[in-house]
Amino acid sequence: MNKSGNQKTVKRFNLGFRISHWVNAAAFFVLYISALPMYTEFFDWLYPVFGGPAGARLVHRIAAVAFMLPLPIMIIFDWKGFSNWAKNIFSWKKHDLQFFPQFMKEFFGMKAKVPKQDFFNAGEKINSWLMIITTIMLICSGLIMWFPQYFAYGIIMWAYPMHSIGLGLAAAVAIGHIYMSLVTAKPSMRGIIKGDVSEEYAKDHHGRWYDELQAAEPKKKKHA
Repeated sequence: MNKSGNQKTVKRFNLGFRISHWVNAAAFFVLYISALPMYTEFFDWLYPVFGGPAGARLVHRIAAVAFMLPLPIMIIFDWKGFSNWAKNIFSWKKHDLQFFPQFMKEFFGMKAKVPKQDFFNAGEKINSWLMIITTIMLICSGLIMWFPQYFAYGIIMWAYPMHSIGLGLAAAVAIGHIYMSLVTAKPSMRGIIKGDVSEEYAKDHHGRWYDELQAAEPKKKKHA
């Protein structure tokens, strides 16, 4: 536990995890913007931003490589954070299922009693799985489209609609994630920017994790 001004804070994300998150976010944004003029003529006005069609394709491919880096970054520079994330998203218990009806009340501004959640709550676990699925769809189909000479014609034809579907789903997930971060769970932004969150936020939104921290405190003091 630390203090930030008059507010007690707890460590949430290490630097490697945070860098991985922002590389992912930046790469996806550049991919999305550079793809728009290639997807429809309506966005042709964006081409000058990239120096023309060839420039847009080059930027898109550079961003595509960056889009594949977050997982290696997290594994290499924050194995503990990666392991914790992987463990959490595979863990589904009663309190996770009880989260959703209460979350819907909270989402629409009604009074809700959300059950205590893990380090990642049930909503974040769903977000992680959607991100994994759409990322696989985008990377696999994107590589096929980038290197068509190595794939059968039928596979290439399937890659195009898969890429479009993956993009649409990923954009929806990103919009929902941004909305939650900036509106309904604004204090969580501190965690992914500075690495810590207020003790109050941890207690209210990740109660089971907070209880684990509290239980570990006496042990730390004992060995200090």
